[in-house]
Amino acid sequence: MLQRLRLGLARVLSTASVALGSAVLAIGLANADDYRFMTGPQGGSWYPLGGAVSNVARTTVEDSRLRVLPGGGISNVMAVEAGKADFSFGNVTSTVDALNGQAPFRGEAANIRHMATLYPQWFQFVAAADSGVTSVADMAGRAIAVGPRGHSGEQASRQILEVFGLTYDDLSKVNHVGYNDAVALLKDGHVDAFTVFTTVPAGAVMDSASARDIRLLPVPDDKLSALQDFNPQYLRRVIPGGTYPDLGEDLNTFGTWTHMIAHADVPEEVVYGVVRAMAENLGDLAAVVKSMAAATPESLATAVGVPMHPGAARYYREIGVIE
Repeated sequence: MLQRLRLGLARVLSTASVALGSAVLAIGLANADDYRFMTGPQGGSWYPLGGAVSNVARTTVEDSRLRVLPGGGISNVMAVEAGKADFSFGNVTSTVDALNGQAPFRGEAANIRHMATLYPQWFQFVAAADSGVTSVADMAGRAIAVGPRGHSGEQASRQILEVFGLTYDDLSKVNHVGYNDAVALLKDGHVDAFTVFTTVPAGAVMDSASARDIRLLPVPDDKLSALQDFNPQYLRRVIPGGTYPDLGEDLNTFGTWTHMIAHADVPEEVVYGVVRAMAENLGDLAAVVKSMAAATPESLATAVGVPMHPGAARYYREIGVIE
């Protein structure tokens, strides 16, 4: 009888030990740091790239995860500055606007830190070939589709119109829609042009070219100079001839860089781990977004006029790409 009591007690203690261990593990998982990572709209390139960054970061950032959330270029920067997000993707032009307190930002941003320069972006002004629009100036009285408010591309659209002497009030209609809807509007003849601020070749432009003849509008040097008065991080970009079916020669436009930012208060070790994971797994990132194929650990450290997070700077110094 005594032996059976001892065995029963042992089983109870063993079961309690397992239960306690499971509870401790559950508490540990629940207390793991959860970082909010704003990317882009679902259907775009930033959202899946954010998922890839989150996945590779698990190898170097212990007891933490990057929770991927949808977003947009301008709204992402606002969220990080306000502490509503810990990490985000952004366009350098929007981040510089935030640092300088320029519209649509209110006050100079103090919490934004650069982590990594990812890949170039091209602004593309796409017009129907039979619309008669051969210059941005020809858009007076015409209908256009631009990005949703809060996106970097929509701001760039307003600014390129302005340097050609136009505002939204000078157009017959302005549609604030995503890329898929913009393509549909052009195909159906409801707009004369649409704009995208993304990589090349852009799926939206290719889709449009498959349905009707299109024309990409150039940005001459004097207009680029005027754009740089808005923001010095607007850079000359060239779309090579042959990129699209109706583009026979190289086309001058403008663009910027996509980069990743963090709030200044994110711990140095966490940012270090995320940057290291990205640099050591660039192939995995390029498998998701082809534009990352040209990225190298050195290119990630490219300066873009935004203060660098100490965690990122530490990694780049370790591999010898910055001093």
